[in-house]
Amino acid sequence: MEMDFTTLVVVIISVFVVDVNGIMWKLQPNVQKCLKEELQSDVLVTGDYEVQDAPGQKVDYVVRDSKGHILSQKEDISRGKFSFVTENYDSFEICFISRVPPQQRGIAQEVSLVTKRGVEAKNYEGLLGEAAKLKPLEVELKRLEDLSDAIVQDFSQMRRREEEMRDTNESTNSRVLYFSIFSMCCLLGLATWQVLYLRRFFKAKKLIE
Repeated sequence: MEMDFTTLVVVIISVFVVDVNGIMWKLQPNVQKCLKEELQSDVLVTGDYEVQDAPGQKVDYVVRDSKGHILSQKEDISRGKFSFVTENYDSFEICFISRVPPQQRGIAQEVSLVTKRGVEAKNYEGLLGEAAKLKPLEVELKRLEDLSDAIVQDFSQMRRREEEMRDTNESTNSRVLYFSIFSMCCLLGLATWQVLYLRRFFKAKKLIE
């Protein structure tokens, strides 16, 4: 079966513009493991997690921003999902906490986490329902449109941050220049005062005329 040009473009962009992160690690007993990431505002984030079962041991997870606000939290997890939407540009962390009773010798548990954000976190399968009456290709085109919007927003954010950094650098350079001039004036003033003071001192001692 031949693939038309539109479908080919959709497939290519879908492959390269994907924002999915998967990680797996060993969570040691009574240890907290956190994953941090900076996100823009109004970004949907979803996560699928799975924790290896260990008798008597429990694992909790919590999602926080840099100010300590809890966005999602659950205790004694094994397998499940979570989702949240960012309100502001900030740094967020997803933490998994192991809890082992004092009288028990714990073992390391394997934890797997797959996170998606932005367009990849949206559920496009619902658009295939009878109410929407959309073909799979039309759904992919809708997804492609959302991807394009996300890319434009990312570039806008990058441009704005670049402008802010440039303004900060220019302001810093100006302050450094003014401080350097002020320091030179202070040094010249101090040197002049030292010369005049020593001259008066030597005159008072009649060492010079």
